[in-house]
Amino acid sequence: MAKRSSLSIRIVEGKNLPAKDIGGSSDPYCIVKVDNEAIIRTATVWKTLCPFWGEEYQVHLPPTFHSVAFYVMDEDALSRDDVIGKVCLTRDILAAHPKGFSGWAHLMEVDPDEEVQGEIHLRLEVVPGPGTPRLRCSVLEARDLAPKDRNGASDPFVQVHYNGRTQETSIVKKSCYPRWNETFEFELEERTPEALCIEAWDWDLVSRNDFLGKVVFNVPGLWAAKQEEGWFRLQPDKSKSQLDEGKLGSLQLEVWLREETVLPSSCYQPLVQLLCQEVKLGTKSPGQLISLIDETTSTACRQEVATNLLKLFMGQGLAKDFLDLLFQLELGRTSEANTLFRSNSLASKSMESFLKVAGMRYLHGVLGPIIDRVFEEKKYVELDPSKVEVKDVGCSGLHRPQTEAEVLEQSAQTLRSHLGALLSALSRSVRACPAVVRATFRQLFRRVRERFPSAQHENVPFIAVTSFLCLRFFSPAIMAPKLFHLRERHADARTSRTLLLLAKAVQNVGNMDTPASRAKEAWMEPLQPTVRQGVAQMKDFITKLVDIEEKEELDLQRALNVQAPPVKEGPLFIHRTKGKGPLMSSSFKKFHFSLTTEALSFAKTPSSKKSSLIKLASIRAAEKVEEKSFGTSNVMQIIYTDDVGQPQTTYLQCKCVNELNQWLSALRKVSINNVGLLGSYHPGIFRGERWSCCHQKDKTDLGCDKTRSRVTLQEWNDPLDHDLEAQLIYQHLLCVETTLREKHLELRGPPEADSVPAGPDPAPKDGLIQLFQVLQDLRKAHSASPTAIPSSEHRSLPELQTKQERRGTAQRFQFIPDKAVLVGAAPSDLSMRRSAHLGPNLRAATLTQAQNLRPPVHNPRIGA
Repeated sequence: MAKRSSLSIRIVEGKNLPAKDIGGSSDPYCIVKVDNEAIIRTATVWKTLCPFWGEEYQVHLPPTFHSVAFYVMDEDALSRDDVIGKVCLTRDILAAHPKGFSGWAHLMEVDPDEEVQGEIHLRLEVVPGPGTPRLRCSVLEARDLAPKDRNGASDPFVQVHYNGRTQETSIVKKSCYPRWNETFEFELEERTPEALCIEAWDWDLVSRNDFLGKVVFNVPGLWAAKQEEGWFRLQPDKSKSQLDEGKLGSLQLEVWLREETVLPSSCYQPLVQLLCQEVKLGTKSPGQLISLIDETTSTACRQEVATNLLKLFMGQGLAKDFLDLLFQLELGRTSEANTLFRSNSLASKSMESFLKVAGMRYLHGVLGPIIDRVFEEKKYVELDPSKVEVKDVGCSGLHRPQTEAEVLEQSAQTLRSHLGALLSALSRSVRACPAVVRATFRQLFRRVRERFPSAQHENVPFIAVTSFLCLRFFSPAIMAPKLFHLRERHADARTSRTLLLLAKAVQNVGNMDTPASRAKEAWMEPLQPTVRQGVAQMKDFITKLVDIEEKEELDLQRALNVQAPPVKEGPLFIHRTKGKGPLMSSSFKKFHFSLTTEALSFAKTPSSKKSSLIKLASIRAAEKVEEKSFGTSNVMQIIYTDDVGQPQTTYLQCKCVNELNQWLSALRKVSINNVGLLGSYHPGIFRGERWSCCHQKDKTDLGCDKTRSRVTLQEWNDPLDHDLEAQLIYQHLLCVETTLREKHLELRGPPEADSVPAGPDPAPKDGLIQLFQVLQDLRKAHSASPTAIPSSEHRSLPELQTKQERRGTAQRFQFIPDKAVLVGAAPSDLSMRRSAHLGPNLRAATLTQAQNLRPPVHNPRIGA
């Protein structure tokens, strides 16, 4: 049993940002920090004051996190990036929005006195004596303080204020993890002030000292408790009034905090077995439980429910059967072939989720080279005569500007080349397509052909396949490759237009070049020969794709299991120590790394023979390294034990904060069940006979900061979490239970007075009656579960795990309530408003069709 917290984050767009560049524009991007730790960096949107990102992330966190902050930055190639402003959402604010915060929030100026982080370890005692009692305050240490100096550290000291007196600790130079172990005493008299204030400061020789945070205690409460000890979170100074609200622009966000108590697997078995039984029975099920779930699920949450059900059935090996049942249900209520799978039904949503879970690696293999080519060429492409801008093309020949006709012809040639390359790659990819995807498309193809067998519907089975493969999978990925992990950055305006036109062409091929699609945009006519050829190629490809028998499916799946793909791979820089010299950033050497479920390996090139570096079972922690350690950013460390059981550390450098967090997430996920995971670590390095972070001279010191093994990013290739999916489905069924009971009464009809059971045993319960019983049992199991479960992430460091400390940690909030407030928007600004501003066509198309893990809305056809 465990409590799991996650943040679903969608950074939509910004508006009215201030200009930071000489040209009157900015190059904005966002940094997302959870408790002051950078987790996400969006792509930069160049030369705009109204950027659109549309990026989605899900972050798994321990339940004790405090806030999430969104910093809007202006990228600058020549100097340090400028901070435009920030929006901060505290945990309390997110908890007050059970369906998620959604809307616009004003960016607020970043106040240095509010940019605090870290915790301080204190021991407070009321000491009785023959005379006046005394208040004894021991300042022991601090961790993860904000770096205020250019060297990436601070020179911290602490001031203790009480009853008009101030006492100070010594200064610890160049450390964000100082240890003081100093004690101060104050006399306690009647009618003395009720507050004890402890402030941390960064000492500066020339300028004024920088504020690092404070903790305020209630002295009467301390008097009653006699003694308290624990780690206390540093709080910011009182926020200054915000007079010019909105002058820095606004940010549109969607943030949803989800907290789930996940029960042991055995508790969910009845629910899982019932749902699996319904899928195995298919349309023969008397209550058609899956159909009723579809009917009672609102449009707003249908995507989430579809994804959860799909993952649950994938874990049970029934994804193909589940989708086949949905295909039959949708075909049963569809009379017109041209409306098949055009709505946002459970079948459409589930199939989209299935392709993104099971087919993403296949998508990368087919589309990746074509997308890379479009980005690298950066050609100006336009087919619509009303949008041609000759000045953007440059010159050809003897410096003669191209005519509009030449621009259109050159654009058509470029698009024909890209479309031809894509169709050729698709035609060659039949064997590369996962067996379960092929088998699912086989079922779809057969069901549609059985439902529409006439000659006039000859193309309908093919269009049914392409409606998912092309219109809902390939085309959105072409339009927004970053959202499908095909590129690290968004496309610029020129490349975006090329991708949009290419996606339109793929859509026309997927629609089998119907007259309606041709009439919609007549200026696409120059591509028609390639589109018609593509239709023939597509039909041939689908015929081969669905030509897979059960035995071949099992053989392909078995081969896939034997050759499990890597969890993550890519280039990294590994630190190589030469002799006893200083650890420098230049000591890093580039290799290609591959992480599997067994080991972390590396090689000179992707195709070279790999050498095993670390066995996964030996990993004890994967954490970030302080920037000052090597004089460079984005360095992580892997702490592990070697073959003889000795602790070792490997340092790896990533090229950006996103790559750093992705590798940390992958390493933490594959080693989460390892024996001997560390609860603490050193964020610095051992150099010059001491640790650079806390200055301790013992190399075997347990560590000065807590590990963050539960902080991970959700990725498309994450392993399935069966218990969590079952819990999420249970929560949804609870929400629609009343509607399901009403449906059950309608289906059962009025009871007959003369009805008598025919036999000694009553008739077996239908699916809904069993479901109501399962929900009741799960409710009881949740009611009996403890409300809070301690974990290593919530506790202090192992050497401080005393009974007294745990008591202090549990009671500290009596004295220091969380004073963090929303920075950037008052509660009235947090309404559920939607922006009417969608920008140009590309932005609107990207917003509605290419959202990561969000399918198109209503008609999947791409707009003009």
